Amino acid sequence: MEATVEKDDLEKQSVWLPMTLAGSMFFILGCITWLNGAITPFLQQMLELSPLQASFIISSFYIAVTVAGIPSAMLIKRVGYKNGMAIGCAIMALSALMYIPAAKMQMIEIFLFAQLMIGVGQTVLQTAVNPYVVKMGSERSAAVRVCIMGLLNKSAGVIVPIVFAAVVVSGVVNEGESLSQAQKDLMANSLIAPYLGIAGLIFLFAAFAKFSPLPDLVFEEEGQTSKGEVKEALSHPHLALGVIGIALYVAVEVIAADTIGSYALQLGIADYSVMTSYTMGCMLIGYAIGIALIPRFMSQQNALVMSAIAGIVTVFAVVLGDNESTALANLLLVPFGGPQLPDPLLCIALLGFANAMVWPAIWPLALDGLGRLTGTASGLLIMGIAGGALGPLLIGVGNVAGLGAQGAYSLMLPSYLFILFYALKGHKMRSWK
Repeated sequence: MEATVEKDDLEKQSVWLPMTLAGSMFFILGCITWLNGAITPFLQQMLELSPLQASFIISSFYIAVTVAGIPSAMLIKRVGYKNGMAIGCAIMALSALMYIPAAKMQMIEIFLFAQLMIGVGQTVLQTAVNPYVVKMGSERSAAVRVCIMGLLNKSAGVIVPIVFAAVVVSGVVNEGESLSQAQKDLMANSLIAPYLGIAGLIFLFAAFAKFSPLPDLVFEEEGQTSKGEVKEALSHPHLALGVIGIALYVAVEVIAADTIGSYALQLGIADYSVMTSYTMGCMLIGYAIGIALIPRFMSQQNALVMSAIAGIVTVFAVVLGDNESTALANLLLVPFGGPQLPDPLLCIALLGFANAMVWPAIWPLALDGLGRLTGTASGLLIMGIAGGALGPLLIGVGNVAGLGAQGAYSLMLPSYLFILFYALKGHKMRSWK
């Protein structure tokens, strides 16, 4: 029994309402997710953390998916997708308030717990909203709808770091200078008002999700246990491989978006907190191209192939680039009033372009033909977001293990190679034999 949107509801509702609600959810997800790239180097400087210690700030956010993935799917089946969106937003809003005592006490442990809990809320929201976007129309054009949602998500990723830099990162000493306790207090206190505002905004989104007249996805129960459905869903190779693909993709996406600020901090770039905006800007360009080309001129599969190849090429450019050279910036940024950034740093941002079409393409390919298992399969795919916890840790470990800050980015290559395999063969597999 396939997931359907109730026919009467569809006849009564205009398309713009579910799209507006889903879009607002993706925007708030972007605000929370991509704030990590700005706050990580900020906390690294304020709390005087090593790069490896700083990587735990990002990892704690994504590791929540491992804990909350399947429970989120079970919750959504019980309360519905619309209520699931509201619950996810409420958890995120309450978690945002935890950053206030964390800032006051300047304790990394409380920051990590707040990151973990806000990751739980994000997981519930992701589990609710992604299947709705995929299933609200033809699966053949699902990547286009996901691209539209991605534009909103990544638009938040462009805006939030810039706003964070303007509102919070003011009067911060240059990298390399020793911080006095007064300076640390100033940095900590600057977090309080923004996180109060973030919590209030997310509560508004929760109310919107709860009370808007949105048609819901309906799954008819068959009396199977959740454990049985998980096992049955994973018996489909294209889904199981898709979960791995999502995990590896999120790892490289998080590396490109959330470690670029720390890398800029190590290079002595003053505006380290806005570097995530460059990666998100490149992703926006990729999404816009995807919307224009899929499915009329390019299939979802071919978009995934091109993304994987672009990722491999760009990683080599990051690892082999010269930090003293600003040739790319002189070509792409300086003519438009942008800064002169080192080539490897700008190539990390360009990974955003390579990554843009991976998530939109893998989701419909992995959910293809799963019918009543779509809800459980979506929860499994959401669990793949836990790969985001691995990415920053790999860079941190590679940094201290002898590869260096730049060479550590070579650890991204296996992820792109697997994504290429999934695009060429993995998504077609319907049997393990």
